[in-house]
Amino acid sequence: MAGFVHILKLCVGAESVEDLLDWQRRNPSADPDGARRHVTRMWPKRADEVLAGGSLFWVIRGVILCRQRILRLDPVEGADGVRRCGIMMAPELIRTAPVPRRPFQGWRYLDAEDAPRDLPAGRVSDSALPEEMALALAAIGLM
Repeated sequence: MAGFVHILKLCVGAESVEDLLDWQRRNPSADPDGARRHVTRMWPKRADEVLAGGSLFWVIRGVILCRQRILRLDPVEGADGVRRCGIMMAPELIRTAPVPRRPFQGWRYLDAEDAPRDLPAGRVSDSALPEEMALALAAIGLM
């Protein structure tokens, strides 16, 4: 057992890792360290395990494609007075081996031993296939 868990989240509206990168560049957080923030309604009950080494794994178009290391969890109060969770992440996106994932609402925990492996730095895909074809194959469970 690794002693930590990850969070798995759908990246709604993004068509690719580049879309996510572009959105994060256009919407920088006010964090002085340059951390990226994603606000979610629920606070993780397993926060200590998440903070012990977890990452937020992004599901883009039905496939896990990248992750960002979770730095901390900040309380965020909305205009409606409701307390939410600000997941503060490292600005670097780390591409992972593509793994298909069915749609779900909110976020899910992902055990460390079930997480896709990181791709070597600079690699966009896990194979010589074009990214679009690799995504299509992963979506039907052939990669």
